[in-house]
Amino acid sequence: MIVSPSLLSADFGHLADDIAMLNRSAAQWLHCDVMDGTFVPNISFGFPVIKAMSKLTDKPLDVHLMIVQPEKYISAVRDCGAAIMNVHQEACLHLDRTVHAIRQAGMKAAVTLNPSTPVSTLEDIITEVDMVLLMSVNPGFGGQSFIENTYAKIARLRKLIAESGSKALIEVDGGVNPANAPKLAAVGVDVVVAGSAVFGAPNPEEVIAQMAAL
Repeated sequence: MIVSPSLLSADFGHLADDIAMLNRSAAQWLHCDVMDGTFVPNISFGFPVIKAMSKLTDKPLDVHLMIVQPEKYISAVRDCGAAIMNVHQEACLHLDRTVHAIRQAGMKAAVTLNPSTPVSTLEDIITEVDMVLLMSVNPGFGGQSFIENTYAKIARLRKLIAESGSKALIEVDGGVNPANAPKLAAVGVDVVVAGSAVFGAPNPEEVIAQMAAL
């Protein structure tokens, strides 16, 4: 399983040190949450910080835009060095157009669904996306508890992917930890985002290795 630690939970006073730790670890991607205080009730970091992060690692940046009108920032995300651009279905009026524009910019295109958004909203675009991110908490803040209904939602998404012939990966973000990661792997999750469980652990590299081995 791919582990994509969320830098939202990193120590921004020692960001270079935390990224150096991730570079040594079994993490395969680095997850960057961009929040605007409008789409979600919080503000995080922006493109200058992501660009600085990209200079400190060779691992792909998994950039998750929790913002309104994310299509305006495709070039900016690309220029920051992102490998994956993740937009919310709820924030995109013309999702098909946005997905294709992300791919044309040279990035992998991913679409995120909030906890209350049904998987069925992706039926007509599932074959065009590289990954679907299911939020297992309500987006905006780290440290929340995992929403148990996510397991049923994963099963519905896995069925949609199989029936459509899509190659999309399934990513889960929110409340992921070593206790529930084995069950997520068992139900077909390809990528997990973990923030507090990694950066709040006495030995973050060990936590990452445990989940990456699943």
